Amino acid sequence: MEDILTKKKVLLGMSGGVDSSVAAYLLKKEGYDVVGVNMKLWDRPDEKDVEDAISVCEKLDIPFHVIDLQKEFKGKVIENFIKEYEAGHTPNPCVFCNKNIKFGDLFKKAEELGCDYIATGHYALIEYNEEKGIYELKKASNSNKDQTYVMYNLSQEKLSKILFPIGKYNKDQIREMAKEIGLKVYNKPDSQDICFIPDNNYERFLKEKTNIRVNEGIFVDKDGNKLGDHKGIISYTIGQRKGLGMTFGKPTYVIDINAKDNTIVLGDNEDLFKTELVAKDANFIPFDIETLDGTRKFDAKIRYSSSLSKASVTYLGDNRIRVVFDQAQRAITRGQSVVFYDGDCLVGGGIIEW
Repeated sequence: MEDILTKKKVLLGMSGGVDSSVAAYLLKKEGYDVVGVNMKLWDRPDEKDVEDAISVCEKLDIPFHVIDLQKEFKGKVIENFIKEYEAGHTPNPCVFCNKNIKFGDLFKKAEELGCDYIATGHYALIEYNEEKGIYELKKASNSNKDQTYVMYNLSQEKLSKILFPIGKYNKDQIREMAKEIGLKVYNKPDSQDICFIPDNNYERFLKEKTNIRVNEGIFVDKDGNKLGDHKGIISYTIGQRKGLGMTFGKPTYVIDINAKDNTIVLGDNEDLFKTELVAKDANFIPFDIETLDGTRKFDAKIRYSSSLSKASVTYLGDNRIRVVFDQAQRAITRGQSVVFYDGDCLVGGGIIEW
């Protein structure tokens, strides 16, 4: 962090959890002029979270605001989530939220309040590489909590204005720090799953909370032969084995979803392994995607929880890339993000198209 004589005003996103609360403490300790904000994103937010955020701000003597971003969140995150499921894809809404809301609309609010930086309680690190003259987004010191996967859409300009105060700590240290300074949220459980689907029941949400039309269709094998009936493509994802509603005498998996024909293709586990994918809406943090000449080698992961695997990346134009893995990957899923690392540095990523 900068010398204390040059400290400026920071807008801190506060969820009411222990991570963002300790982030507020650390920023103030470093001499920043901190403004706490809670983003109202959904029509049924947990009021206890807002109360906790207010309590922390009062304890630390920093101003607090609630900003209503429901309209933006619905248009940029929820509607995309629905559209992707209707297309037979399995999206990660956190990617779109980080791109458009947390590191999009939150920047606009920071400008309105005269803030020089924004900060969050994410587990990630930002370092300026003097030799290369660029900002690098690096994995958190505690790799088990690292959240860089959802941030590949960030730019050099935005990285220069973002602070991640807790990135060098592990969760136990954060909780202990919160306890030591008297924050009541020190033992508050971590948030789980998707914020607007707290019970993690995507199918129920899509059916009850939207106007999505669910049409029953058929299961087919790789040759197109009918195997049975399914209850609607929104109920399935690539690699799924349980919940098919039928038994086939052997382990059987969803290997493809065809929204156009409303069919779900079933097959064996070995059918799930592929070595290649194409991704759209790609972004690279250290360099302009247009400068990605030839083929570059990176460590890649095809979903938040997957392991890294060596892959070759080629630019196809129009922000699309081809990714070829050294080893076949299981259950590559349209709508998820493929993300690239060079050592500890997050390099970029894109939305899996096929």
